[in-house]
Amino acid sequence: MNKPSTYVPKGIYPFKTKMIMTVALIVVVGFYLVSSIKTESFIIDIFVKLPNVFGLISDFFPPDWGYVAQIWPKLFETIHMAIIATTVAVIVSIPFSLLTANNVTTNNVLYQVMRFVLNLIRTIPDIILAVVFVGLFGIGAFSGIMALIIFSIGILVKLMSEVIEAIDMNPTEAIRASGGNSLQTISFAIVPQVLPQFISFSLYVFELNIRASLVLGYVGAGGIGQLLNKEMNFLNYPAVSSIIIIVFAVVVIIDMISAKLREGLV
Repeated sequence: MNKPSTYVPKGIYPFKTKMIMTVALIVVVGFYLVSSIKTESFIIDIFVKLPNVFGLISDFFPPDWGYVAQIWPKLFETIHMAIIATTVAVIVSIPFSLLTANNVTTNNVLYQVMRFVLNLIRTIPDIILAVVFVGLFGIGAFSGIMALIIFSIGILVKLMSEVIEAIDMNPTEAIRASGGNSLQTISFAIVPQVLPQFISFSLYVFELNIRASLVLGYVGAGGIGQLLNKEMNFLNYPAVSSIIIIVFAVVVIIDMISAKLREGLV
């Protein structure tokens, strides 16, 4: 008869892995404590100030439904801003996406320059872009549209260039071998492979622009955010509550429609 094994495993992870995890945990906790002390912000503050939060929330109810008539024009302005910005960004991002895909752009210098420019654009937050354009063009929707266009181009080109780099190159090589030029190669080999994803990403960016335009209004870049900022400054909380509820409902509806369209494309 075989003797029963007396081996007792020491653990799932080896000793070295346990030491690394322990040190990492200590470092994270240490950074958290130092950051909390430096900023004078602690988790317990949430519970200490909870009565103030409930008191502020009670000021928002009931909503001022008589204020709704003033919300719709700015809400439609926000949607129009998102539509214009997304449309322009989609058109501009098509050539940029091709130039930032290393399997399409054979000129390495051009490829690196385009990647650098697009990386630079993505590092600038949309609200900073809005501040810059408000300073250049003044308060209004046009400044917000310009900020959203730059913001959208950065996202779309990043997503689409990665999709283009992952395509099957056999159709491209076949068209080139048969004497096709660059335009024919792009039209008949690249576009059919990336078109569903491109439309899906465009709808996704439209959703982002709806949300982003709400924030941009706080710096004077037009849209419903501008109205929300004004009422917050006047401490008109019932009107603010009406704005938030209507915007939330509209954004949820747009997200649901966009999600269904994207599911059907991909």
